[in-house]
Amino acid sequence: MVQGSAADWALLMLAALRRTIAEAGMRAELVFFQHDEVIVHCPAEEAQAVALAVREAGDLAGRIAFGETPVRFPFTTAVVECYADAK
Repeated sequence: MVQGSAADWALLMLAALRRTIAEAGMRAELVFFQHDEVIVHCPAEEAQAVALAVREAGDLAGRIAFGETPVRFPFTTAVVECYADAK
């Protein structure tokens, strides 16, 4: 049950993130997703907006999948120059 719910949440989060990126006309691209890690490649000037979009997509996915709940789905975001530096 938990694994399936997590997978549903992740798909909703990725869909919301892709929609936000497209609607904002950003040049950002999703390049990696596995379990609880998302890597988005973007120009430096979009980095903060993308980090915010990731957090908002997680919140939206939680509301869609589970309704209004006190449970939160936070993301820790890191803006880095090199993929190897992302933690």
